[in-house]
Amino acid sequence: MFANAIKQSLKSSVIASRSLNLAMAKTTSTRFFSEYKSVRAAIDGNEAAADSAYNVSDAAILYPISPSSAMGEHADAWAVKGRKNIFGNTLRVTEMQSEGGAAGALHGALVGGLLGTTFTASQGMMLMIPNMYRIAGGLLPAVIHVASRVVSKQALSLLCEHSDVMATRQTGFAILSSHCVQEAHDLALVAHLSAITSSVPFLHFFDGWRVSHEVNSISKIPCEEVAKIYPYEAANDFRKRALNPNHPYQRGIAQSQDIYMQNCVVAQPYYDACPEKVQAAMDKVASITGRQYHLFDYVGAPDADRVIVVMGAGTTVEETVNYLNKHGEKVGVVKVHLFRPFSRKHLDAAIPKSVKKICVLDRCREDGAPGEPLYLDVVATMDQLKRKATIVGGQIGLGGKDFTPAMVKGCFDNLNLAEPKNRFVVGVNDDLCHTSIPYGETLHTLPADVKQCIFWGYGSDGTVGASHDAVKMIVGNTDFNAQAYSVYDAHKSGGLTVSHVRVGKDPIQSEYLVQEADYVACHNSTYVRKFHMVKQLKEGGIFVLNSPWNTVEELEKNLPNHLKRDLALNMATVSNPPALWAKLPPKIAVISVTRHDLRVLFHMK
Repeated sequence: MFANAIKQSLKSSVIASRSLNLAMAKTTSTRFFSEYKSVRAAIDGNEAAADSAYNVSDAAILYPISPSSAMGEHADAWAVKGRKNIFGNTLRVTEMQSEGGAAGALHGALVGGLLGTTFTASQGMMLMIPNMYRIAGGLLPAVIHVASRVVSKQALSLLCEHSDVMATRQTGFAILSSHCVQEAHDLALVAHLSAITSSVPFLHFFDGWRVSHEVNSISKIPCEEVAKIYPYEAANDFRKRALNPNHPYQRGIAQSQDIYMQNCVVAQPYYDACPEKVQAAMDKVASITGRQYHLFDYVGAPDADRVIVVMGAGTTVEETVNYLNKHGEKVGVVKVHLFRPFSRKHLDAAIPKSVKKICVLDRCREDGAPGEPLYLDVVATMDQLKRKATIVGGQIGLGGKDFTPAMVKGCFDNLNLAEPKNRFVVGVNDDLCHTSIPYGETLHTLPADVKQCIFWGYGSDGTVGASHDAVKMIVGNTDFNAQAYSVYDAHKSGGLTVSHVRVGKDPIQSEYLVQEADYVACHNSTYVRKFHMVKQLKEGGIFVLNSPWNTVEELEKNLPNHLKRDLALNMATVSNPPALWAKLPPKIAVISVTRHDLRVLFHMK
């Protein structure tokens, strides 16, 4: 099936490698990242990861599952348009009958010498686990991109959690974590570079929905820039090891007790070398972008006494840490990127020697275990390093539960106690087992210039698409950064949608819902009696209502008293566009008061 693809990929790789060497030979000066011409764009995490994967892959073998489906859809659309990767080829996209079939075909493509990738999540990835063992055992450079999602237990959930990723941690795959849309783009490339140089397969993941479907302004890495740092020799060596009748060898044979264990142990040098290979790949990406990553990135006070270690929600913790340190605290955060292989040396270097207390946050729950995976790794590492510190673990964001700066502060406050609570939960009130910790009111950690908006709509009315379009227009036509994230249920149409938009001068790191809005719009007049529409509206904010009530008297009659009271207390400016448009001459009256019409009003405001 892939025979011609293998030949073409090998030929193209050699040509690309020779062309690059010739170009480099003509250059006498060192190339700094200041020469790098980035492509600024407003895209979501799925597109960001798929863009990097497309540039360095020969084949993508898919089966759709939310919230990862869009990665495969983007790759397929680009392939249909004839987009070329760094090898000068169009990605070969194949959809299989199931996730198990996709993993099996991925294994076959790798054995045949193709650089293969796939995109998946949740129960879909559970079906890939048997083949993941085989891929890792064969030291094949696969890369699986995952928009992490709950593995359903007592009920189905489409939302974010790390239970699917944690179920794969003993397969032999290296596991790389991204914390935001920009990282999903950059570290997707790091995963591919690391896989081909280390011969260890990689699972690159980011939070499903919260990152996969968040539209944010990022700097994309052009394909021609990727080509300048790609290890073509390693790719050619891999392709030469492909199964070929001209130089046959055995693979996947049966082994007995006399030899099986030895062959397990003999792979250890590859995993020992893997962390340094990943750091080298991060350094290569930094050389062309200026964005430097580490296996464990520390942000905070150099003499911090309390630190949070987290994977997936690092930007929210980072934002809160910066705020708390400005107000006299000495705290920090370690953002974990490389979870497997877990490097003791690099974690030791990341945590300041002044740290006395550590809180490890996991976005999963392992019932019956003494602790969650990241917590147990940190405890074991600190013990082996002979570093004395009080270490507690907590669970955050299960089933997509929002994780806010106030909750981050609650975790630091827990560490301040003489005996901090261990294996706690934050974000819910556990009145059954009393494992929850308290946290305060809303903590406003954003710069004052950031404008925040909330749009209440319903499925299929266009509100979600309009909010994303607005962000793309702002990023595409101004120097501002913008972020859009929408919350909605599993209904195809007619269900509630709430879109959260932020606009500011600096990059927006806030991976949580808007808590204090400058602008709230209600696109369905029936919502005013169902929901607390202006709960998050700040004082002096703007409230826009799409309703048929064209006079003040009608508004007085139909708006519930609690809403009128809240609007008055907030001294809000209230606008009802249909009342204005009803006064326009009939020939230019606006018929539809959804999506683009209210988006125009949003820009006017």
